[in-house]
Amino acid sequence: MRTHQTLTTLALAAAVTAGVMAPASAATKPDPVRQGLQTLLRSDGAPAALASVRSRDGRVRTYVAGEGDRDTHTKVPRDGQVRIGSITKTFTAVVVLQLVGEGKIRLDEPVETYLPKLVRGKGIDGRRITVRQLLQHTSGLADYEDAVTGDILKSRYLSPRDALRVALAQKTLFAPGAKWGYSSTNYLLAGLIVEKITGRPIAQEIDKRIAKRIGLRHTYFPAPGETTIRRPHPQGYRQESPGAPLRNLTKIDPSASWAAGAMVSTNSDLNRFFSALLRADGNPLLKKAQYKQMRTTVPMMKGNSRYTMGLGIMRVQQSDKCAFWGHSGGIPGFGTWAAATDGGRAASVTMTLEPRTGPAVQHLEKTIDAALCR
Repeated sequence: MRTHQTLTTLALAAAVTAGVMAPASAATKPDPVRQGLQTLLRSDGAPAALASVRSRDGRVRTYVAGEGDRDTHTKVPRDGQVRIGSITKTFTAVVVLQLVGEGKIRLDEPVETYLPKLVRGKGIDGRRITVRQLLQHTSGLADYEDAVTGDILKSRYLSPRDALRVALAQKTLFAPGAKWGYSSTNYLLAGLIVEKITGRPIAQEIDKRIAKRIGLRHTYFPAPGETTIRRPHPQGYRQESPGAPLRNLTKIDPSASWAAGAMVSTNSDLNRFFSALLRADGNPLLKKAQYKQMRTTVPMMKGNSRYTMGLGIMRVQQSDKCAFWGHSGGIPGFGTWAAATDGGRAASVTMTLEPRTGPAVQHLEKTIDAALCR
């Protein structure tokens, strides 16, 4: 089971364009975001769902549905903290791009320059893979997460170097730059490059360069061996197979996911993050050159232009009139989609059940569509 890869690849496989709702009076028009959360509960079996929607003028709507804990039947905490899985990749990419803007990293430089003699394996050569290819998933490196899922489920600590050894034991999928292929191994390496260049843990760099800079008060990168979620949060669950009982996996060690998927945040913090990141003028996170590079995309699916990938961020063309930028994230216990539009809207939706089917991933994305495009 590839935890983070699942959300992206299942979304591509589904590739269903949401329709536009017919006009209705303000008195009778149902709230499409609330409807989306109910779908995650009723159709996909999530114990709870949470969302936050930020309008162009900065107004915020917060949603909760279901139960925060299936055993105690407690309420879902409003804007509770959740594990955000692969949305961590966008944070990692931003730090890399900031270092590019500072002249400390070059996007088209081989990985070998920053991690000499480290990236070697079956068909793997760090001299042929660039930093840009890591960030846009065109390196050809295989995803290592199948091999480390057991460590996450058993809450075992796995260091980044140990995780890299697992990753490099796999055969490369294609020649660097030949095509697109989602792989968390890319962001494992991106995180190691950040630490090599800065001399500091990536957790500190994300906190200093992003969280503190734009006021993300409930977003953090867990410390090594940290298994609990720090602030009020719903319980997270996993279902091994259809019809199987739900397993509470709120307390896990996400270290195996590291720079590719370990972070914790809230829906409102994610809205603030993506809103800041997509700001064309006066961007608090990226210089203009790196902002442009981030938004230069490659196709994720041959013959389908709906989904394209920039550097650490995905562009979804929902209709002729609406597109949004963001990322999805799945990890045992939680599934989240977070995105924003160039027009200033932002939305984030979480289900408290790891989404492992196409319909569940599709319903998360359709709820984002309802918030941003309708």
